[in-house]
Amino acid sequence: MKHLLNPYVLTVLMLVCSNCFMTFAWYGHLRNLADKSWIVAVFASWGIALCEYLFMVPANRIGFTVYTLPQLKIIQEVITLSVFIPFAVFYMHQPFKWDFVWAALCLLGAVYFMFRN
Repeated sequence: MKHLLNPYVLTVLMLVCSNCFMTFAWYGHLRNLADKSWIVAVFASWGIALCEYLFMVPANRIGFTVYTLPQLKIIQEVITLSVFIPFAVFYMHQPFKWDFVWAALCLLGAVYFMFRN
């Protein structure tokens, strides 16, 4: 299948979308459904997770044509942290911690090792 965007870029964009849904599925219920039963949160999260998978599965299939599996995984981890920190700070009203920066720097080291030749 021919894609309009470069598969390197398309993979990353689709994984960012996937991660936005994933983060809300995993943690959004803590704010939005705190007064509801956990089973309500489970079903709401499953619905959101379906949207996540609609982006994640094709992203990984496209990405696997240009990235190795370990590279895909480390890209996913970097995106996860890049989505989670703003979500935690701005949406969940958690205080910013310098530990977020240190964790991001550690991930940059992991990126280096996964992508070096």
